[in-house]
Amino acid sequence: MNLCERPDLPGLPNDQDGRVFSDPWQAQAFAITLLLNEKGLFSWKEWGELLAAEIQSNSHIDDGIRYYELWLSALEKLIALKGLASDAELDERALAWQRAAMVTPHGEPVELSRGLPDPETSPGTNRRGFVSNR
Repeated sequence: MNLCERPDLPGLPNDQDGRVFSDPWQAQAFAITLLLNEKGLFSWKEWGELLAAEIQSNSHIDDGIRYYELWLSALEKLIALKGLASDAELDERALAWQRAAMVTPHGEPVELSRGLPDPETSPGTNRRGFVSNR
């Protein structure tokens, strides 16, 4: 079953050709959410309530364009709530993506490895670039 045939996911952005995302990261955040649900880490009801709370608490900035920013924020909160990653790990990963984006030549895909600290020269980080507890 493809995503367009999923009746349990109403209200997704559409155009005449089907589901759309304005940036690849939005589709990736969406896909991560689907995968975590499929693995049984949360229910759609739980996700919907968390996403609705995130949108409601940020209604002053939600102009419709920031929907997936709020989606990502809700996803990060869910990941932390479920103990899948700590806030520090999420912050470090976000920083790594920012660093990678800054050093990626225009027109090339951003690769996370470009933003990860070198474990040989960066004490306090592990191989994935997360801050270690040591």
